[in-house]
Amino acid sequence: MATIEEILQVEAIEANIFRGPSYPSYLTRTFGGQVAGQALVSATRTVPEAFHVHSLHGYFLRPGNPDIPAVFLVDRIRDGRSFVTRRVTGVQNGEAIFTMSASFHVLGNEGIEHQDTMPPAPGPEGLRSRAEEQPAHMISVIREWENFDLRVVPRDQLTMTPGLAAQQQVWFRYRHPLPDDQVFHVCTLAYMSDMTLLGSANVIHPDVHPQGASLDHAMWFMRPFRADEWLLYDQASPSAGSGRALTQGRIFNRAGELVAAVTQEGLARTGRNQTLEQQIGKVTR
Repeated sequence: MATIEEILQVEAIEANIFRGPSYPSYLTRTFGGQVAGQALVSATRTVPEAFHVHSLHGYFLRPGNPDIPAVFLVDRIRDGRSFVTRRVTGVQNGEAIFTMSASFHVLGNEGIEHQDTMPPAPGPEGLRSRAEEQPAHMISVIREWENFDLRVVPRDQLTMTPGLAAQQQVWFRYRHPLPDDQVFHVCTLAYMSDMTLLGSANVIHPDVHPQGASLDHAMWFMRPFRADEWLLYDQASPSAGSGRALTQGRIFNRAGELVAAVTQEGLARTGRNQTLEQQIGKVTR
C-alpha cells in the first residue's frame, strides 16, 4: 500500500488548485481520512509559515473514486493578523465530493491553559493489534491500513465512565518514522482520525451491522504531537437515531497531553444491503 508520505504528496497544478494522488486501494470508495488529509495539505500550502491549523470542519458530499485523483480548489476567505481562513472543495469528474473550512492561528499568543485528565487505559504494548484480531473476510481493511498500528482496548479492560451511552478506546500510531515537520503530523492525524471513530457507536449493538459512512468531520488541534508515536483515541457516541450516529473523540499522547479533539456524524442505517467497507464505516457516503 501507499505510504502516508505518498498519499499526502499533493501537487500544485495552478494558483490555489491542487491535485491529490490516487493509489491502488482495497476499498470500493475513497477513504474519508484520505480526502480530508489531502484537503488540509492543500489549504496549508496557501498559508504563511507563521500560521498553524487549529481547526477544520468538513462535509463528505459524494463517494470518492479511489482509482482517480481528486482536485482541490482553495478559496482564500480571510487573511488576518492572528487568523487565516481557507475553504477547500474536493472535486472528481466535475462534482464536489468534499468541502472543508480550515482556520489557522499565528503561534506565540498567550492565554489561559487547562485540559481534561487523560482517562485510564492499559498501555498499547500489552494489546493485540487490530490486524491480529480481524477475521479472514476483513483482509481488505487490514491491507489498506498495514502502515498503521491500531490496538483496540478490550471491553473487559475498559474503565467505563458513568452516564456515557457508548465508549471505546483505541491506541494508534503510524508504524514508520515520519518527518519532523509538525504540519505533516497534523495532516497525518487528520487521515488517522477517521479510523475506528464511527465504530464507537456500534460497540453496544454487537449484533447489528448498520451501513456506516462518514457524513461530516470536525477537528481541533491543541498541542504539538507526533503521529508516529502512540496516541490514545478516547471515543464516545452520545447519541444515535434516525439512521445517524454522533461520535466524539479525544486524542492524548503518552504524556497525558490532550493534543486533538474530533467530532463526527455518520450514517447508521439498517435494513439495507451493504458492502463490508460500508458496514465498518470506512467510506464516505
